[in-house]
Amino acid sequence: MTVDIRPYDPDRDTAGLYDLKLAFERGLGENTGGDGKAAAYEGKLTDAYRERWLDWVDRCVDDDPRCVTVAVEEGAAEECAAEERDDGNEAEAGAADPEAVVGYAFVLPERTAMIWDAAVLNELYVALEYRGTGVADDLMDAALALAADQDLPLDRMVLDVDAANERARAFYDRHGFEPWGEMVARPLDDS
Repeated sequence: MTVDIRPYDPDRDTAGLYDLKLAFERGLGENTGGDGKAAAYEGKLTDAYRERWLDWVDRCVDDDPRCVTVAVEEGAAEECAAEERDDGNEAEAGAADPEAVVGYAFVLPERTAMIWDAAVLNELYVALEYRGTGVADDLMDAALALAADQDLPLDRMVLDVDAANERARAFYDRHGFEPWGEMVARPLDDS
């Protein structure tokens, strides 16, 4: 199969993008913190959150269509439908999308650059079975190309990566990222 890197298309990529967003969020909760962090991340993944996040994606993409770049494998959904038919399950004719979203990069629009004085890579996620295939590198290249086109106070891209996520840290190190301050957080309900 061929993986294509292209701008997100809300008319055909929404379900696949959000499926990966769920995996991204659950991975943050499960793999980089204790039970409390996992429960907090899982607890926010409501239908209202889905609607709100997808609306935000749409607003960002309205600013710059390249803010969300997806990696899609052409023919993947057709293969799944064929496998279902081979198993004796009925597959509705024409129901399968000819592309499956297998990764995405989300760079915040230029208008938000003053928050960190830089381009912000908000999220980069690749489905497990596509890790180590070069898809993440291609998404990073697209993210860096977009950032290079933004009018930024400082010519740099920033991102937040959990120190416990060794695979992600090694990936970002390989792409030239280095520590630049440290993000700290606190709950807002602790007055």
